[in-house]
Amino acid sequence: MKKSTPPESSPASQQIDQRIAALGGWRGQTLSRMRQLIREADPEVVEEWKWAKAASPGTPVWSHEGILCTGESYAAKVKLTFAKGAALKDPARLFNASLDGNVRRAIDIGEGDQIDADAFKALIRAAIALNQAGSKARPGSAK
Repeated sequence: MKKSTPPESSPASQQIDQRIAALGGWRGQTLSRMRQLIREADPEVVEEWKWAKAASPGTPVWSHEGILCTGESYAAKVKLTFAKGAALKDPARLFNASLDGNVRRAIDIGEGDQIDADAFKALIRAAIALNQAGSKARPGSAK
């Protein structure tokens, strides 16, 4: 298995640090807290910075054998979008956005909202298991 760079030393992690600092206030605190919970749930998580373009500085992404979730920020919320959220069980009903789609699900966190840390970490672990099951189910290249 390929070893990953520890999150705190990668350039993407530094960009996420900068994003959290630039947000400041409750949004920066919220994104920082959710990042901490992701790292607690998966110490091997890979932090990435994707989709940077002229109109957008980019998006924090957490991956483990595929994307787990992204962390976006808006004026009134921090949004954590799970790439395969529709396939995950959510007994604590954390998903409260993007519920109509067939693939993604999201958690919108507003100022003052509290997220059940254990339930969130369980979602992260379930997303990892789903990614791992999908990568094991794919046949090898026959070329």
